[in-house]
Amino acid sequence: MSLSNIILYALAALLLGVSFLKDRKKSTMALKKAWKSFENILPQFLVVLLVVGIMLALLDAQTVSKIIGKESGWLGVVLAAVVGGITLIPGFLAFPTAAMLLNGGAGYMQIGAFVSSLMMVGVVTIPVETKYFGKKVTILRNIFAFLFSFIVALVIDLVVG
Repeated sequence: MSLSNIILYALAALLLGVSFLKDRKKSTMALKKAWKSFENILPQFLVVLLVVGIMLALLDAQTVSKIIGKESGWLGVVLAAVVGGITLIPGFLAFPTAAMLLNGGAGYMQIGAFVSSLMMVGVVTIPVETKYFGKKVTILRNIFAFLFSFIVALVIDLVVG
């Protein structure tokens, strides 16, 4: 554990202690709500970690690099953007997933496209979105979001590459 993590945990514990001193009832209620949120998020979190973990265990770094590594170029960017667009993963899981993929051999440009399309494109949520915003707006928004993921990949390539 790094020093910055220790400092953050210590600060959180200190502030929780201050909160308890100020109002024990509200602090207890806040902790109960936080635990309930954690319980609701945990199944999704575990499934994503399990799927990514299995994928990285089955695919060696060379295979991941071939598919979405730096050497895969724009074809890997397109593949990553498509997978991100059709996958429904909450934001708090997207970045740890991206880190695991990067450690497994994925390229920065490809991960940029994956995460940006994952966050902005909603293929799975199109029926709900269409209900509230209409078909035309939903399709246009998803197309523009998908195209924007390529701009993100290009900017990342210019900055990091």
